[in-house]
Amino acid sequence: MSYPQLLTPEEMLAKGKSALGIRDVVVLCGSMRFADLMAETAIGQSVIGALVLKPDCNMKITHRLWADPDDAEALKVRLDDQHKQKIRLADRVIVVGDYVGDSTRSEIAYAQQLGKPISYTHAAIEAAFRPAGV
Repeated sequence: MSYPQLLTPEEMLAKGKSALGIRDVVVLCGSMRFADLMAETAIGQSVIGALVLKPDCNMKITHRLWADPDDAEALKVRLDDQHKQKIRLADRVIVVGDYVGDSTRSEIAYAQQLGKPISYTHAAIEAAFRPAGV
């Protein structure tokens, strides 16, 4: 007796998104120093029909929720993990800005590991992260 092949979590996610009519999820990655460019990119992607996920807490701006340095450090770790969850949900990734710090570098590597298509708003950054031989 043969048993049906179980779906991987990725396959289940794709099937669920399809059943819900969710066809294009894009996640924006980049330093919050580019918050304005990120907002403009989100608008452009929304207008063409994408469901846009992006960072929502700009820790470069003073806020009571991360005023305490210990709280801020713990929050940063949680937000980095949440952003990787957004990458897992996404169909594709857009890296915003002309600078890539450690967090964004980690997000790019994670997206590459998951096989997510990645585009960049700045050609110089794209060239720096293009896989060898491409």
